[in-house]
Amino acid sequence: MSKRILLVEDEPGLVLTLSDRLASEGYHVDTARDGETGLARAEQGPFDAIILDVMLPRKNGFDVCRDLRQRGINTPILMLTARGQVVDKVIGLKLGADDYLTKPFEMIELLARVEALLRRAPAAPAVSGDSYQFGNIKIDFRRAEVTRDDETLELSAKEFHLLRYFIEHREATISRDELLNEVWGYDAMPSTRTVDVHIAWLRQKLEPNPRHPHFILTVHGMGYKFIG
Repeated sequence: MSKRILLVEDEPGLVLTLSDRLASEGYHVDTARDGETGLARAEQGPFDAIILDVMLPRKNGFDVCRDLRQRGINTPILMLTARGQVVDKVIGLKLGADDYLTKPFEMIELLARVEALLRRAPAAPAVSGDSYQFGNIKIDFRRAEVTRDDETLELSAKEFHLLRYFIEHREATISRDELLNEVWGYDAMPSTRTVDVHIAWLRQKLEPNPRHPHFILTVHGMGYKFIG
C-alpha cells in the first residue's frame, strides 16, 4: 500500500515540484495551501507523514504542529522553512516536529528524511477501541458483530474485513487494487469486480438508501471512500 503524505505549503511552484516528485516515488500526496486547511486535513487523515511549512497564511506551521500534538495526532512531521536560525529549529522540535529542513534544500535530502521518518514511525493501531459507530450502525470489533438499531446484521468474514479496512482508513480514497491487496491478499487474485460486488453487498446492508450511499462513496476513476 502506498504511503500517504500531507504536504502543507503555500508556494505554488514548490507544491507542484514536491507533489510530482513524491508521486513519482510512489507516495500518495494530498496538499493544503494554508495552515487552517492543513490542520483540518491532518485531523481527517490518516496520513503516514506530514511535510509542513512554517510560514503559512491563516495559521503558521508552528501553531499547526502544536495543535496536532495537543489533539493526540502523532503523525511524523517534517517542517520546512526559509529560516535558518537555531532557535526556530528548537521551537519546532519542542512543539512536536520530528525533523526540520531549511529552504532551499536538495530534493534527494527531503526524500531521504521522509523515508527515515516513515521507518521510525510506530505502526498505528488498527482501530482505536473495541467498537465504532456511524449513523445507526454499531460495530463490535472484539466480537466481530455489526448491528443496526440494535438488530444484528449478517456480514460475511470478507465483508467484515472490508468494512474494518474502510473504517481504519476513513476519509481516504482507496483504490480497488489497494483493497484487493490489503483485504483479499496477493494470493487470492480475485478480479476488481469482486471488490465492486462486495461493496454493493455492504451498501445493501448498511446504507439507508443503497442507490445513494452516504457512507461508502464512489470516487470516480479512483476507487472508494468511507465517510462515517
